[in-house]
Amino acid sequence: MDKYSFLNAASTAYFGELYEKYLENPDAVEPSWRAFFQGFDFAQENYGGSYDQTVQVMAQSVDTGNSVASEKLQKEFKVLNLINAYRTYGHLFTKINPIRERETYVPNLNIENYGLSNADLDTTFDSAKEIGLQPTSLRNIISALNDIYCRSIGVEYTYIREPEIRKWIETRLFSNNNKTQFSKEEKIQILKKLNEATSFENFLHTKYVGQKRFSLEGNDALISGLDFLIQSAAEQGVEHLVLGMAHRGRLNVLANIFNKNPQDIFSEFDGKDYEMEDNFDGDVKYHLGISSELVTKSGKKINVNLAHNPSHLETVGAVIQGIARSKQDRLTAGDRSKVLPIAIHGDAAISGQGIVYEIMQMCQLDGFKTGGTVHIVVNNQVGFTTNYTDSRSTTYCTDIAKVSSSPVLHVNSDDAEAVVHAFLFALDFRMQFGSDVYIDLLGYRKYGHNEGDEPRFTQPKLYKIIGKHDNPRNIYAKQLIEEGVITNDFVAQIEMEYKSVLDMHLENSRKENLTVIKPFMQDEWKGFEIASRQKMLEKFDTSFDRKDLDELAKIITELPADKKFINKITKIISDRKEAYTNDNIDWGTAEHLAFATLLSEGFDVRLTGQDVERGTFSHRHAVVKTEDTEEEITLLNELKKHDKFNKGSLHIYNSLLSEYGVLGFEYGYALASPNTLTIWEAQFGDFSNGAQIMLDQYISCTEDKWKNQDGVVMLLPHGYEGQGSEHSSARIERYLQLCSDKNMYVANCTTPANFYHLLRRQMKTNFRKPLVVFTPKSLLRHPQVVSKAEDLANGHFQEVIDDPIADVNNVKSVVFCSGRFYYDLYAEREKLGRNDVALIRIEQLFPLPVEQIKAILSKYKNADDYVWAQEEPKNMGAYGYMLMFFDFIQWRLASNTVYSAPASGSHTRDRKRHAEAIAMVFDRKADAKKNF
Repeated sequence: MDKYSFLNAASTAYFGELYEKYLENPDAVEPSWRAFFQGFDFAQENYGGSYDQTVQVMAQSVDTGNSVASEKLQKEFKVLNLINAYRTYGHLFTKINPIRERETYVPNLNIENYGLSNADLDTTFDSAKEIGLQPTSLRNIISALNDIYCRSIGVEYTYIREPEIRKWIETRLFSNNNKTQFSKEEKIQILKKLNEATSFENFLHTKYVGQKRFSLEGNDALISGLDFLIQSAAEQGVEHLVLGMAHRGRLNVLANIFNKNPQDIFSEFDGKDYEMEDNFDGDVKYHLGISSELVTKSGKKINVNLAHNPSHLETVGAVIQGIARSKQDRLTAGDRSKVLPIAIHGDAAISGQGIVYEIMQMCQLDGFKTGGTVHIVVNNQVGFTTNYTDSRSTTYCTDIAKVSSSPVLHVNSDDAEAVVHAFLFALDFRMQFGSDVYIDLLGYRKYGHNEGDEPRFTQPKLYKIIGKHDNPRNIYAKQLIEEGVITNDFVAQIEMEYKSVLDMHLENSRKENLTVIKPFMQDEWKGFEIASRQKMLEKFDTSFDRKDLDELAKIITELPADKKFINKITKIISDRKEAYTNDNIDWGTAEHLAFATLLSEGFDVRLTGQDVERGTFSHRHAVVKTEDTEEEITLLNELKKHDKFNKGSLHIYNSLLSEYGVLGFEYGYALASPNTLTIWEAQFGDFSNGAQIMLDQYISCTEDKWKNQDGVVMLLPHGYEGQGSEHSSARIERYLQLCSDKNMYVANCTTPANFYHLLRRQMKTNFRKPLVVFTPKSLLRHPQVVSKAEDLANGHFQEVIDDPIADVNNVKSVVFCSGRFYYDLYAEREKLGRNDVALIRIEQLFPLPVEQIKAILSKYKNADDYVWAQEEPKNMGAYGYMLMFFDFIQWRLASNTVYSAPASGSHTRDRKRHAEAIAMVFDRKADAKKNF
């Protein structure tokens, strides 16, 4: 059957059936075909399945003594070659560009290139069955091939390995000649949505002259395509749709697909202030999102979401994947078909932005798959001012689709019916196979990059053509008039009716004084409030019943007795159990208990990142594997076996080697799931700089720009242990620079108990803020870094930890520090026998607990020396932040001087600098040059 599969890929159904008949009884087939298949077998055995070599050997081997039969067979095979060429290369010769002549590709599809001639045009060939025809002339075969592969849609799919997928695509293609037969009502609906798209842009162009709107004109058919796709998706069982797109055409999609009130859009154009508190900044109108519920013509309801998006193109692609996965996990019991992600790209962006590749590599991974995404490229053929020939090296902007074996449909945006057909085809493919599919909607951009830009500066010839080109609505209207579907005055009528609606909304908007911003995914966020800084600094109850904690500890520290594990795993879990029994709970155990307690209370927990199942520093071991079979055992899932604790769900996955894409995914997941503790852990904190755009444009400002809450947690290993510049600093200074009034939590904990309560606090409040935690490395196994079970059960998160052993009356120097540096200072104090130094730990850097710090300071009445100590260089770490907010006392700095790199690559030099910073803490006359 392996041979049959290869033959089916090259020749398909007709020869496949005949070949099976030959295998059963060679004498039952005609002698010429018997010789044909004998040659095929010989080629397969000797050339290992190479298509070209098989063709050559088969052609040479067909010699039955019947020259007529032999020649006929060779011609049949040449026709098959021609058919296969159309399948593979036909997209290069389609009429998909509405404004440019296509490039010339060699070789072309002329029959002479395939060993055929005009003399063969009227010869009947059995090979016609390959494209769903009865035996017919070559002339008819070529005509059918052009209809299928070379009209307004070009399809790329022959690189897909699975024969059943190729077969499905081919059947869909030749069963309707690449064209859906639309009813009169459907054609009128296509036209109406085209009219809305065109009229909406014309209205804005007239009423708001020169204002940026990033018009859709030139790709108007996007609106018709989305309209039909959503209607069909609802009929096929899709309950939730999540769409991400950049600014091009966004206002049109908001108004004509998501039913955003045009009145609100006009208020945004008029620049009216927001109907919200003063510290809400908002965003420009073409970045805003919306959540709506649409009702289809048949009465089906579908929840639709257009995610907010900044100007950093393609970032939102990761976010919508996270939102979609969250909805699938929470709302559809993992049925991916019921939640549909759609990503709308620009042609320059999809081929130029690296995050597209990161997201593409997620599409079939267990931790990130969403059951297939419909990708739509709004192809303007220009990126700002750059021609497509200067913006990519590939033939198409969608060539990244080939990496994931996803089919691509290139479609002429002027052919409205072809566009709708492509959208329906793509949806059906996604629903059938749960895989990604791409649509390259090839159009143009009527104006410049924005409506105030002059495109003729850079593309004068192109824009001369565009200026004379009719819009897609008028082109389709003429077609329908010729078909007798509508009359001449129908377009004028629907245009007037739609304009009158817009006029009404414009008039209403002028009566209002404020712009209303509606929250995104408000259903998910019922019961949650936007918290002030004062609210963030309140104490929250994170205690947990001690008896239940003991029971949970027992469950998660016992390996299944009937499984065999390597000795090291057995010892690690055994040591964890012993440590809890002896009341010496380390970091990894405290983290597990935080997860376990939250799960037992009905919260979900999701943890992803590179190597998080084991943990980069082998401290977690949340997932362990049996020695012989590598069966995965997740001890936290043992809670599911206990009715008392079987409430929440755990999701933990090692991620692909991506920071930008994965953090964007987890931000989106948290955005749609406020009752899930959603965590992304960096392999080293330094590596989070690969996700800086997500931090700058989403995580730090999501509430302030879009009124979205998001509780994503970032665990960033941080600490100077002499491992070089890329394995020391999580760049604390960058996160603190992003902090404003109430936008996120930033913490650097020193005890397992405090980390435990920090994670629990994240879920026990009635609001959500992003949480950045600088987690330790060497402290994961430090003998002093342990906590007691009672501290977990009945403690709370401590924003500041006072010195537990200092004699307040004897202290002269009060030293403030954060994170692991405390233990280095503690060791040095012990070594020097200095009982006049108090070490105060700032566990929460933002919001800075000023009142708690002042209360502690008031205890040390005899102190006359105040120090901020850090292991990072002076121009890094928390020093600059403390200068701004820790200004109620005069203090001195103990740290290294300024450096370009976070740490030295020499372990010896690094330790020398580290020792100098420590020395400065205990010697207030240390060399001032160290801190120039």
